[in-house]
Amino acid sequence: MMLAWLKNNKYVAMLMVVVRVYLGYQWIVGGWHKLTGGFDATGFLTNAINNPVADKTTNELVYPNFVYFIEHFAMPNVKLFNILIPIGELLVGIGLIVGGLTAAAAFFGLLMNFMFMFAGTLNTNPWLVLLGGIVLIAGTNAGRYGLDYYLIPLLRKTLKFKKLDGGGKMTPTGTAKAH
Repeated sequence: MMLAWLKNNKYVAMLMVVVRVYLGYQWIVGGWHKLTGGFDATGFLTNAINNPVADKTTNELVYPNFVYFIEHFAMPNVKLFNILIPIGELLVGIGLIVGGLTAAAAFFGLLMNFMFMFAGTLNTNPWLVLLGGIVLIAGTNAGRYGLDYYLIPLLRKTLKFKKLDGGGKMTPTGTAKAH
């Protein structure tokens, strides 16, 4: 019932505009500062490797797979991450503000927030995760009063998908569904 309310209610969609713009602004500011301020992730990644999140009583790593990823993939490719992170933050912010591919923007924003938290950075990340999760759950309703109003029907038509069937699944056009 709550999910249906989040996904379909027009008043929720209006509230999502406020949440989207706030969240998008936070992402744009972060991305813009990195793009214009000479961002280099080397120090952040080095700190995440040298001071990983660990259980204080057992001194065991909380996210050993993430530390492995940073050490063996992110650090050797830091120049790529120096480009991907600021541009990704900027694109997430733009998508949220204009309401274009809103659910995808929220998803990638959440992905980045979780990566920052796995590295031990808290600051505003939990707050942004909460708001981003609500936007993601609201799905296309979050972009109802935005670019998604025009974009989603166009994508459905272009990709030849119908609206959601009774079971909540996208179905290709011309395909019969057995219930």
